[in-house]
Amino acid sequence: MRVGLFGGSFNPIHFGHLRSAEEVREALNLDLIYFVPAASPPHKVEGELAPAEHRLAMVRLATKGNRHFMVSDTEIRRLGRSYTVDTTRHFLQTLRQPSTLFLMLGADLFVDLETWKEAATLVTLCNLVVHSRVAADDTESGHHATVVAVLKRFGYIKQQDHYVHPSGQTLSFVETTILPISATLIRDKLRRRESIRYLVPNDVLDYIERHGLY
Repeated sequence: MRVGLFGGSFNPIHFGHLRSAEEVREALNLDLIYFVPAASPPHKVEGELAPAEHRLAMVRLATKGNRHFMVSDTEIRRLGRSYTVDTTRHFLQTLRQPSTLFLMLGADLFVDLETWKEAATLVTLCNLVVHSRVAADDTESGHHATVVAVLKRFGYIKQQDHYVHPSGQTLSFVETTILPISATLIRDKLRRRESIRYLVPNDVLDYIERHGLY
């Protein structure tokens, strides 16, 4: 089994999240992608988050029509801060064997990888997939120098269309369709009482309205 992990606050989940996951799944021939809503992400301000049970429910609604998409409540059940290295260990221990794990993260998160808990260990536990609007070797990108520095810091060596860590785990960059949607944009529109229809799945929109979120 080739299994993707897609963590995040999903505050709320939107079509940008879903399209990125679908394109990564297709590009890397993944059998499943687990969406893992965070209870308390270390890089987010607490006051901005809808309650975890609501974010989990919205992710379930958004992914229910795709047989390749699964939802895990492991970080919400764990409580406390949600650290990716702990979640990765959980999946390695509980997935049906043999399984190959691919951790999805955005380019903005990848450049801050050194600040993550046990980052040097994390890159030895699973393959990384950076879903991005630009390729890693795109010198026009403002992220280029930082991306190269991170690759060197963790010891990744380029091989054909991907990178390999000394542990044998890989790192791939998957260019995904640009959908200029963000959870911040959605929350701002809701505060201004503007429509968010077609930015999120209809079931998510109905859930937000029904529970008066944001």
